[in-house]
Amino acid sequence: MAATIKTIEEQQKMRVAGRLAASVLDMIGDHVLPGISTGELDRICHDFIVGPLGAIPAPLNYKGFPKSICTSVNHVVCHGVPGDRVLRNGDIVNIDITVIKDGFHGDTSRMFHIGKTSVIAERLSRVCFEGMWEGIRAIRPGARLGDIGHAVQTHVERNRLSVVREYCGHGIGRGFHEDPQVLHYGKPGTGFELAEGMTITVEPMVNAGKREVKLLADGWTVVTKDHSLSAQWEHTVLVTDTGFEVLTLGAHDGAS
Repeated sequence: MAATIKTIEEQQKMRVAGRLAASVLDMIGDHVLPGISTGELDRICHDFIVGPLGAIPAPLNYKGFPKSICTSVNHVVCHGVPGDRVLRNGDIVNIDITVIKDGFHGDTSRMFHIGKTSVIAERLSRVCFEGMWEGIRAIRPGARLGDIGHAVQTHVERNRLSVVREYCGHGIGRGFHEDPQVLHYGKPGTGFELAEGMTITVEPMVNAGKREVKLLADGWTVVTKDHSLSAQWEHTVLVTDTGFEVLTLGAHDGAS
């Protein structure tokens, strides 16, 4: 495993890419309303990324992915392909944004609730958000990837929800997906050791039911096997000399 250490200049470029990715989520929030299709959300985000931001939507044509963002609704765990699906009152949707600016990637996702959602949907989203932050707080030079995974898993399972294991966070920089893989479960003190200058994503996928998932025939969309709701939150994080810096904080984001 060969995780890349970013120079001071590269770290600054990662900050810019991270801010831009977060700004897309800040922008699209006003549009995530009953009656809009996921395809329309994709179009709005695409136009904003390539227009005002002067950036590149990283998912578009990445390994054949056909759209500029991912929209994962209700029981879709991740990699939902935008299309004709119309959002309705009570839905939850994860919108996953990755932009490329000056050769570097910023990657982040956020949950949105359409109208009034169920108690379990609200709780699922909250616990997933809290779990992500538990994992982020474990980041520092000398920490192990198992420390991140353990922190996420402990919080989620304490709240009687389940962590998806087939999909994980990752290193990020010039590449969309770099080493190391960042699992959202594990044992403290095990796994790859973090070092100052590394940039990784923490992006737990949490299910209201069992953790098992399946991949649909389109080759992209991942859903819960038991059709239970799923939530995901994601930030790109820099390992600093004393701890961490979150590079994808939005206008109203903050630690849980």
